[in-house]
Amino acid sequence: MKKYTMETSVGIFVLIGLLCVAYLTIKLGRLDVFGADTYLLKARFSSVGGLRPGGSVEMAGVKVGSITRIYLDQETYMAMVDMQIERRIKLSEDTIASIKTSGLIGDKYVALSPGGLDESLAEGDIITETESALDIESLISKYAFGDVGGSKEEK
Repeated sequence: MKKYTMETSVGIFVLIGLLCVAYLTIKLGRLDVFGADTYLLKARFSSVGGLRPGGSVEMAGVKVGSITRIYLDQETYMAMVDMQIERRIKLSEDTIASIKTSGLIGDKYVALSPGGLDESLAEGDIITETESALDIESLISKYAFGDVGGSKEEK
């Protein structure tokens, strides 16, 4: 009888350990098993160079969501970005979405600037006011080849 008691207690201990490992895996992997309290918003950009799925969506420097998908809109030939935004964050229809870089050569993220309208964006709506990423390569090439101030006039 004592043998069964020992085996049962070891089995329960192992089961609790496996549950703890599963919980930590989900939390550290940032998986949403039971469904997140978010809603989907889309934004249309002319260029999303360097932006990646899984990147953050920030408002005033605070993370309020994440980028879930980036794809090409076949009708407009513009880049579409799908974002999951926390449901507690209500955005007005005139919200501006900008692609920013954290630091000099850091990761790109979407920054949201709130608007002033009373109408709020709903699930699946498209943010129409956007600012694409700054193309540093083209700026450097313009500076290197002397086209920063426009065309050069002869003296």
